[in-house]
Amino acid sequence: MLIRAGPDGLAAGRIADLTGSLPSTLSSNLSSLGGAGLVQSRREGRSIIYSANFGAMGELLAFLVENCCDGAPEICAPISDTLNRVACCQPERV
Repeated sequence: MLIRAGPDGLAAGRIADLTGSLPSTLSSNLSSLGGAGLVQSRREGRSIIYSANFGAMGELLAFLVENCCDGAPEICAPISDTLNRVACCQPERV
Protein backbone atom coordinates (compact mmCIF):
# COMPACT_ATOMS: atom_id res chain seq x y z
CA MET A 1 0.00 0.00 0.00
CA LEU A 2 2.88 2.41 0.68
CA ILE A 3 4.34 1.61 -2.72
CA ARG A 4 1.00 2.38 -4.35
CA ALA A 5 0.75 5.63 -2.38
CA GLY A 6 4.01 6.79 -3.93
CA PRO A 7 6.22 9.51 -2.46
CA ASP A 8 3.26 11.27 -0.83
CA GLY A 9 2.88 8.32 1.54
CA LEU A 10 0.04 7.69 3.95
CA ALA A 11 -0.78 8.84 7.46
CA ALA A 12 -0.36 6.20 10.14
CA GLY A 13 -4.07 6.38 10.97
CA ARG A 14 -5.02 5.74 7.35
CA ILE A 15 -2.68 2.75 7.19
CA ALA A 16 -4.27 1.38 10.37
CA ASP A 17 -7.75 1.85 8.89
CA LEU A 18 -6.82 0.14 5.62
CA THR A 19 -5.08 -2.80 7.27
CA GLY A 20 -7.26 -3.20 10.34
CA SER A 21 -4.10 -3.18 12.46
CA LEU A 22 -3.92 -2.19 16.08
CA PRO A 23 -1.92 1.04 16.48
CA SER A 24 0.76 -0.67 18.61
CA THR A 25 1.21 -3.49 16.10
CA LEU A 26 1.34 -1.07 13.18
CA SER A 27 3.84 1.14 14.97
CA SER A 28 6.09 -1.84 15.67
CA ASN A 29 5.92 -3.07 12.07
CA LEU A 30 6.58 0.37 10.59
CA SER A 31 9.45 0.86 13.02
CA SER A 32 11.02 -2.40 11.85
CA LEU A 33 10.65 -1.41 8.21
CA GLY A 34 12.09 2.02 9.03
CA GLY A 35 15.03 0.44 10.83
CA ALA A 36 15.72 -1.61 7.71
CA GLY A 37 15.60 1.59 5.65
CA LEU A 38 12.63 0.42 3.57
CA VAL A 39 10.16 2.98 4.96
CA GLN A 40 10.67 6.62 5.88
CA SER A 41 8.51 8.85 8.03
CA ARG A 42 7.88 12.55 8.41
CA ARG A 43 5.62 14.64 10.59
CA GLU A 44 2.89 16.76 9.02
CA GLY A 45 1.00 18.63 11.70
CA ARG A 46 -0.34 16.04 14.12
CA SER A 47 0.12 13.14 11.70
CA ILE A 48 3.08 10.92 10.96
CA ILE A 49 3.28 10.18 7.25
CA TYR A 50 4.99 6.99 6.11
CA SER A 51 6.28 6.40 2.61
CA ALA A 52 8.24 3.70 0.85
CA ASN A 53 11.96 4.31 0.37
CA PHE A 54 12.07 3.35 -3.30
CA GLY A 55 15.86 3.65 -3.56
CA ALA A 56 16.43 1.20 -0.72
CA MET A 57 13.80 -1.18 -2.08
CA GLY A 58 15.47 -1.13 -5.49
CA GLU A 59 18.84 -1.86 -3.90
CA LEU A 60 17.33 -4.74 -1.90
CA LEU A 61 15.70 -6.25 -4.99
CA ALA A 62 18.94 -5.91 -6.97
CA PHE A 63 20.90 -7.59 -4.17
CA LEU A 64 18.41 -10.44 -3.90
CA VAL A 65 18.33 -11.08 -7.65
CA GLU A 66 22.11 -10.79 -8.03
CA ASN A 67 22.90 -13.01 -5.05
CA CYS A 68 20.07 -15.53 -4.85
CA CYS A 69 21.08 -17.57 -7.88
CA ASP A 70 24.21 -19.09 -6.33
CA GLY A 71 25.33 -20.35 -9.72
CA ALA A 72 21.84 -21.52 -10.74
CA PRO A 73 20.24 -18.81 -12.89
CA GLU A 74 17.01 -20.81 -13.28
CA ILE A 75 16.24 -19.94 -9.67
CA CYS A 76 16.13 -16.20 -10.32
CA ALA A 77 14.83 -16.20 -13.90
CA PRO A 78 11.15 -15.94 -12.85
CA ILE A 79 11.95 -13.12 -10.44
CA SER A 80 14.00 -11.26 -13.02
CA ASP A 81 11.27 -11.68 -15.63
CA THR A 82 8.68 -10.27 -13.22
CA LEU A 83 10.86 -7.29 -12.32
CA ASN A 84 11.45 -6.52 -15.99
CA ARG A 85 7.72 -6.71 -16.70
CA VAL A 86 6.66 -4.34 -13.89
CA ALA A 87 9.62 -1.93 -13.99
CA CYS A 88 7.52 0.95 -15.26
CA CYS A 89 4.67 0.90 -12.75
CA GLN A 90 3.16 4.16 -11.49
CA PRO A 91 2.03 4.82 -7.91
CA GLU A 92 -1.72 4.70 -7.35
CA ARG A 93 -3.67 7.01 -5.10
CA VAL A 94 -4.92 5.22 -1.99
